[in-house]
Amino acid sequence: MQAGSGPVGYQILSEPWLDCRREQGCNQQQRSDGLMLRLLKDICSNARCAIRRRNGLVQLVAVFGLSFVLAAPQAQSDEPIYIRAGTLLDGQGAVREDVIITVEGSRITDISAHAPWVTYDLSEFTVLPGLIEGHQHINSYFAETDMFGSMDSPEKRMSHMIENAYVSLMGGVTTLQSVGHESDLELRSAIERGVLPGSRILTSAGVISGGTPDEVRQRIRELDAMGADLIKLVVSGTLRDGAERINSDEWIQAACGEATALGLRTLVHAHRPAETRTAILSGCTQIEHGGFLDDEIFALMAERGIYFGPNVGVLQQNYIENRDRFMALGFTEEMFARMEAVLPQILEMFKRALRHEALKIVLTADAVAGTHGRSPDELIYRVQRGGQDPMDAIISGTSLAAESVGLGDTIGTLAPGMEADLIAVRGNPLEDITAMRRTAFVMKGGKVYRYEPPRSPGR
Repeated sequence: MQAGSGPVGYQILSEPWLDCRREQGCNQQQRSDGLMLRLLKDICSNARCAIRRRNGLVQLVAVFGLSFVLAAPQAQSDEPIYIRAGTLLDGQGAVREDVIITVEGSRITDISAHAPWVTYDLSEFTVLPGLIEGHQHINSYFAETDMFGSMDSPEKRMSHMIENAYVSLMGGVTTLQSVGHESDLELRSAIERGVLPGSRILTSAGVISGGTPDEVRQRIRELDAMGADLIKLVVSGTLRDGAERINSDEWIQAACGEATALGLRTLVHAHRPAETRTAILSGCTQIEHGGFLDDEIFALMAERGIYFGPNVGVLQQNYIENRDRFMALGFTEEMFARMEAVLPQILEMFKRALRHEALKIVLTADAVAGTHGRSPDELIYRVQRGGQDPMDAIISGTSLAAESVGLGDTIGTLAPGMEADLIAVRGNPLEDITAMRRTAFVMKGGKVYRYEPPRSPGR
């Protein structure tokens, strides 16, 4: 058997039945595939799009003339795939050298020293689980009026969402949690079915930040019926707006209580101790940001097993690096002054959080316009500036992150029986954390989406 040659290209499909509607008698999958095609028509208008349909699936094979190129996975092989790993980090803290990972279908079936052949030789790389990013806004991009394209067409918004999911995957994020918009649901479905390449998506399908307690309960029931994977709640403002409390204890208790009753996880945007304490005691499962949290709250979070996503690096860096672009979208000098003033506070908060060894800190980059595909930069910042141990940082984006999204028995660890989500990076991130930026191989569910062969000597 020949060594894997890496991904092939995608094409945009165009078949008459894909434009059908409910009234024409099309089934649900045909209507969904048709919607995805119609959302991509604006892409095709400026690109050379070819047609291919494989195994009954609509597939995007190649798009030319764009700022990005979608790559298709190699189809799952009927034969086992053998991957040689020079260094393997299992996501739980173990390190192994020169091993063979056997993948059959979508699962890892063995990790050992021998194999009958090697399909992908990653002996020059460090292999680890695909990253799991617990806080993204997959629908965020630099539009003309705001960073969510509220004045753009649905087609244009979806084309940017597709790009964001794709560049996230190419950056090593095999699973992301988007918090979130209703349009995430269509993209989640398309990626699940192989219609489009991209990170596996979990979504809140919306954000809840206001209303009466009864209205909040009703909205949570609606999101549950729509298929939301979790509930996103906002109880504090943003750092650029002063991060003051915006919802009462009664509101928080109603929201967390309803979500818990429905078996839904809750991710809470909170910055200050009072509202964070209420969210913790009301049964919410994850706190985001936490710019002004103190040791008492960290201890309570650790005691209750609450996950914490502090967003300490790439989010703020992105705002500053793209200052002019965000100013054009309505940000003000006052907003930037507030953000820049609290940057040292956020870093010190993170350092304090690290001292609570039982606190479950997970990877949440809060990716917005400008940061999709840059989730590893958050880990790099946490290690280089925050002093986090490199192995702990990697665990925060793999096995611990998988646990936080309810998939700890499926992804986030390289072990027999687990889903074959794995990446390879050039270098050893335990020695140089910036290796996390140098993704050379991406496999999700046993399918290869990216493969850059080892460099020849002298290159």
